[in-house]
Amino acid sequence: SDESRGQAKSLDKLLFKLGAKRLVRLETGANALKWVELVKAGLADRIGTVALNTPDSPNGVEMVESEDQCTEADQGLDIEDSFQSTCSTNGGVMVTPLIRKSLTKQGYKVIGSHSGVKICRWTKAMLRGRGGCYKHTFYGIDSHRCMEATPSLACANKCTFCWRHHSNPVGTEWKWEMEEPDFILQGCLRKHYEMVKSMTGVPGVKPERLSEAFKVRHCALSLVGEPIMYPKINKLLGLFHENKISTYLVTNAQFPDSIQALDPVTQLYVSVDAATPETLKAVDRPLFEDYWERFIRSLSLLKEKQTRTVYRLTLVKGQNEKELDQYAELILLGQPHFIEIKGVTYCGTSTAATLRMDNVPWHEEVVLFANQLLERVARLADREGVPTIYELCCEHAHSCCILLASTRYKINGQWRTHIDYDKFNAAWYQWKRDGRPLNVLDYAVTTPPWALFGAPEGGFNPAEKRVRTKGKLKHISASEIRKVTKEMKELRVSEMS
Repeated sequence: SDESRGQAKSLDKLLFKLGAKRLVRLETGANALKWVELVKAGLADRIGTVALNTPDSPNGVEMVESEDQCTEADQGLDIEDSFQSTCSTNGGVMVTPLIRKSLTKQGYKVIGSHSGVKICRWTKAMLRGRGGCYKHTFYGIDSHRCMEATPSLACANKCTFCWRHHSNPVGTEWKWEMEEPDFILQGCLRKHYEMVKSMTGVPGVKPERLSEAFKVRHCALSLVGEPIMYPKINKLLGLFHENKISTYLVTNAQFPDSIQALDPVTQLYVSVDAATPETLKAVDRPLFEDYWERFIRSLSLLKEKQTRTVYRLTLVKGQNEKELDQYAELILLGQPHFIEIKGVTYCGTSTAATLRMDNVPWHEEVVLFANQLLERVARLADREGVPTIYELCCEHAHSCCILLASTRYKINGQWRTHIDYDKFNAAWYQWKRDGRPLNVLDYAVTTPPWALFGAPEGGFNPAEKRVRTKGKLKHISASEIRKVTKEMKELRVSEMS
């Protein structure tokens, strides 16, 4: 009928837009039976023999698998994700035309078929002298010389708080075409510099900073997706370091083998979004069935890494902030050098992201959580005889973010969380040349007073110009927070007695 022919043509067009390749040209009407035979022949060449309308097969379709058919992991995606996966025995492209269109609309610059770059709002802010990001406060990066990129737009999680609204592909293994590391690095730099150039003439942009921005010095490999999925990640990291670009690599702790094989980076982050299997499944929505075992092994491997390590905790109010004792156990398991605790960023509600504004904690609530966590960690460490001690070190109130640091970085009463990037680069070259392990304290430098927790600047560099939005912001002083924490301690003691 005309209606069924129209449906077939619509389906053919939609599949083509999603990146599917036609085996044969669509035929309808009198040529339909001929088309069926051509499809059967084409499918048989790719995945084995195909029989249609057999009485014993469900839905009238039976397929006999060949050895090179897509694996079960390729097919184990939710319906909402099926259009995002490009399962192909010959290695399909990760970014289909539809995904590319969606990412481009969000401001991403797609490099090749699986990498991306996007300019950060803090890069633009520091170009205008309006302050740097939390990494500027905690570790001393120049935010206007930082590039945010990823060699893999695909991810193995579908976190409820993902600010990309799940417009990127998903998967549990690399099954796509792959570009070389040099192509990715040069492509990212070229696109990043194009975005920097677009800031020319913007009111407030400082000419000297604009000039500096054309020499990237830092790269946050945390844009979107899972960077560590890229099979040649170590070679890519080496190219960054050879170009004197520091690396801040973030992983979702679902690829422990890749973490174990990872070469030294400037700083290695692991996202710790929950402390129990049930909450991790609800918040991160991992694709792996053995997600918890992968998560635990990834954390345990951090103690062995020759680099600065970080747990990144994203607090989602009402979802993952109650498991303090379990978080303490995870901290002693991996013993990271730093623990960043940040309130979730609200990026709107969609069918894929259902967070609301009441899921976003105040900065003071994040600080309160941190103090409670420090108590649990100290108590557990003392009980187990583990000499791992942390203190509340820095804050970036504007980002609702604080830093707990290992006291190994507190030398003669002074915190040294900032990095001498030239010294790091020299240490990396020495490791590359003769395998000498990196000593993280060799390139640790003093943290400025304005970055420390409790300072009146709240982590905002006083050399920058602060531009406040309209409206009154809720503010509680550090002394009030300490008073509330003390009262809560006393209350718990009285309840136990």
